[in-house]
Amino acid sequence: MSATLPLPDFQHERVETLTGRRSGLFIAVALHSSVLGSALGGARLWSYPHWSDALGDALRLSAAMTLKNAAAGLDAGGGKSVIALPSSTLLDADRRRGAFLDLGDAVESLDGRYRTAEDVGSTTEDMLTVSERTRHVVGLPEAGGGSGEPAGPTSLGVYESLRATLERITGSANVAGRRITISGLGQVGSRLAVRLSTEGARLTVTDVNPAKRDLALQLGADWIAPGEEHLVPADVFVPAGIGGLLTGEVIDALEARAVCGPANNPLADHSGAERLAARGILYAPDFVVNAGGVIYLDLEAKQWGSRDETMARVAAIGDTVRRVFDEAESRGVTPLEAAEGLAAERLAAGSSQHALAG
Repeated sequence: MSATLPLPDFQHERVETLTGRRSGLFIAVALHSSVLGSALGGARLWSYPHWSDALGDALRLSAAMTLKNAAAGLDAGGGKSVIALPSSTLLDADRRRGAFLDLGDAVESLDGRYRTAEDVGSTTEDMLTVSERTRHVVGLPEAGGGSGEPAGPTSLGVYESLRATLERITGSANVAGRRITISGLGQVGSRLAVRLSTEGARLTVTDVNPAKRDLALQLGADWIAPGEEHLVPADVFVPAGIGGLLTGEVIDALEARAVCGPANNPLADHSGAERLAARGILYAPDFVVNAGGVIYLDLEAKQWGSRDETMARVAAIGDTVRRVFDEAESRGVTPLEAAEGLAAERLAAGSSQHALAG
């Protein structure tokens, strides 16, 4: 995780930081906004060079969750939690369990204004541990009656977003024969790669874990060394790893017609959206593209409709991306500004209702 990513303006409702009494690890829980309802955002377990980098990540990610949940039309605010591992630290089973019990206590202290879930580095089983200390957790294992792993719904939303992006730049949403580069083969990136390969896309893939090269071989995809993937000519570049990949230097060298992927905060700086636009590269905003998982978790937790109806709501992310592109074109702004405007409208309406209720 880069320590150079800029911090957002501090507009958070509440931020809790602590050293876990069981694990001894730094934990941050950032509640950015509960204007639209109880905040929802996952718990990230990651290595950081310093605790302040972990705090900065929690602040950025929680602010992004407010935008994501608002733009997705959910009655949910934005929050995020981070458990920081010192560099080169490996957790044994007991300390890992202790860390998520510590997280559960921290979540419980917010009195229901924030609900957590799995995220990068954490699992549904970890959420089961969290549930021992708080009921404000979603995405528990399906075997225990929970909604399970949200990577599948996230991947579906990314797929539909990618189709909408291809439609805008090529005139067709068909992925067959299209050159697509995927940077990051985690839970979401791997699922997306499998589906795109099945539909005939020409894939180039990479991951910091060299073992992921086996998947590339299975799919017949080209493998590229990490850090060089943006130099491969592509119709769509898909950032699917940790945020901050799209620095000014990377954007200036990017050989792609569009960017559309699930990575949170892929732009190292907000101005990257203008930089992409200046190069004629279409950008599908991350917090719209990657909302499938949070839509699934929120609606399943609230028992909204059938599973099929929930997945149809996830698939409709593609239409939201189209709306963002249309709005950006009509207003002469970047898609990022258009998407932020969409979220701001819902937040403003929610603030007005909240004030009236108060």
